[in-house]
Amino acid sequence: MKAALVFLTVALLAGGCGGGGTSLDGTALSSPAPSFTLRDQTGASVSLAAERGRYVIVTFLYTHCPDVCPVIAGTLNSVLQTAVARRAGLRVLAVSVDPKRDTPAAVDRFVREHRLVPSFRYLIGTRAQLRPVWSSFHIASTPGPDGTVSHSSFELLIDPHGRERVLYDAKVTEAAVVHDLGVLLG
Repeated sequence: MKAALVFLTVALLAGGCGGGGTSLDGTALSSPAPSFTLRDQTGASVSLAAERGRYVIVTFLYTHCPDVCPVIAGTLNSVLQTAVARRAGLRVLAVSVDPKRDTPAAVDRFVREHRLVPSFRYLIGTRAQLRPVWSSFHIASTPGPDGTVSHSSFELLIDPHGRERVLYDAKVTEAAVVHDLGVLLG
């Protein structure tokens, strides 16, 4: 009976239940999220496992990005300030793709300039510390021209049980995430 209920729930979420408002705006997933532990700009240790019991969005950014990273950060920061995000206990974990320039001071400046709320954590480290996280999430990160970084750009919504539930591309919208959180919360 329990297995049938789990299957029905997954089928309804993935299939959208015939358009009754339960389909996800992002791409539905259902696999365990890779585990990792890094430090944020304050030096505090942050692990994905410690976030169990709440929804988490994992994304990959860098502070000197001239285009998409600030937009993604702003969108996710807006999501964090919604009622559904507060109900879900949502956190954002932004993992650096530029270990050389994403220093604690650079990240602190980025957080202040973009007025990121405390539930938005910006995780940094050395290339050796970040590379396994990039690899486990299939992130490509290579130096680009003029100090830019070419990198994979997406967001993953992870559920309170540590499972990847929804994938968004770089054009993620506040409305899409808010909608999907509402669907997942029921």
